[in-house]
Amino acid sequence: MRIEIICTGDEVLTGKIVNSNFSYISQKLEDFGLSLTWETTVGDDRESLLQAFQLAGQRADAVIVNGGLGPTVDDLSQEIAAKAAGVELALNEEWLATMEAYFMKRARVMPPNNKKQAMLPAGAEVLDNPIGTACGFAVNIGKARFFFTPGVPRELRRMLEEQIVPRLLAKAGKQTAVFLKRFHSYGIGESHADTLLAGVEALVPDGSVKLGFRAHYPQLETKLTARGVDMDDIRRKLAPVEAEVRKRFGNFIMAEDDRTLEGVILSELEKCQGTLTIVESFTSGQVVGRVAHLPGAEKIVRRGIVARELSEVCAAVGLNIVPAAITKEAAEAVAHAALAHTKTTHSLVVLVDLDEGADRVEFAGTVCLAIATANKIESRRSRIVGGRDWVRLGAVEMGLDCLRRYLQGLPVNERIDFEKVE
Repeated sequence: MRIEIICTGDEVLTGKIVNSNFSYISQKLEDFGLSLTWETTVGDDRESLLQAFQLAGQRADAVIVNGGLGPTVDDLSQEIAAKAAGVELALNEEWLATMEAYFMKRARVMPPNNKKQAMLPAGAEVLDNPIGTACGFAVNIGKARFFFTPGVPRELRRMLEEQIVPRLLAKAGKQTAVFLKRFHSYGIGESHADTLLAGVEALVPDGSVKLGFRAHYPQLETKLTARGVDMDDIRRKLAPVEAEVRKRFGNFIMAEDDRTLEGVILSELEKCQGTLTIVESFTSGQVVGRVAHLPGAEKIVRRGIVARELSEVCAAVGLNIVPAAITKEAAEAVAHAALAHTKTTHSLVVLVDLDEGADRVEFAGTVCLAIATANKIESRRSRIVGGRDWVRLGAVEMGLDCLRRYLQGLPVNERIDFEKVE
């Protein structure tokens, strides 16, 4: 089945906003084994939109149109869809009532121009949007089935997963029982991961399990898309592949599915009734920022200390003797002092010494970190290659991942792909 995506909007066309919706749609289709053939970006222009819809209707079997469903004058998708389909716009009374209830629930009066969002091509199939006022809709244009979606990312994502993907799978004649298994790792590059997992798909001879990757430094997401008659069939197929991925990736798997690294850390600390102090430099507070806002963190994360200079870090934790440089030993000293100063059970210290000129990619930064409890301390020194942002992101992730490893009884000093060999 040939699928096309049409993204609309002057802001997208001119590059004023990053087209993250297209990236999400294409990745989601790929997760379900639905191949994308074309992508078109069109501005808010009636003639250009009409041409794009008509052309896509001639060459594709299914088309997802994103954007242009709002209440303002530059939202043109309903109008042009009706023209391309050769029908009139008609008021959908049911969706109008849904919108009125949406505003009433929020103690607001619906502005008159929102009524425009209930004007749909005659005969169009409504695609529900439970979290917004722009309903999606489906209509035939040429030989293709068009699915119109709102531009608001969270509304698009829910509609795509709940409304559109099932319809596309049915149209493609694919088994509708599909499951996506995800592994989140840190420390393994995409090419290394591909090599490590060579042949795992062959563990399911019928080809119903597909391996894929999504790299978003510093993490790597490894995906297993499985199809089957039902979920029992899928679980049976996935079991040996999941076990093999865990075996080959080992300690580098931080979390699975919807779990996150920071969520795993909080869960481990909760198990041992632990409390945590985080001390960091050069990271702009991003280590504590990853953890402190999560539900339940208020009982665990007691203190976040952020400073740029080592002397300021030491002063903040009551360490009177300031080490001469950022080293593993300095991180250990700060970690011990942080425990005593804040009266928590655990401390994590992430200190960064950036090379001069590290805004250029050939430079690196030194990361020294330490994790301490009353009876045990682990520390690590690493050189991360890259510019300022690369070093900062790597330092944040390394600090959190080493804390996860410490809490799970795993080696903190296991070598990663992003380190510079010295």
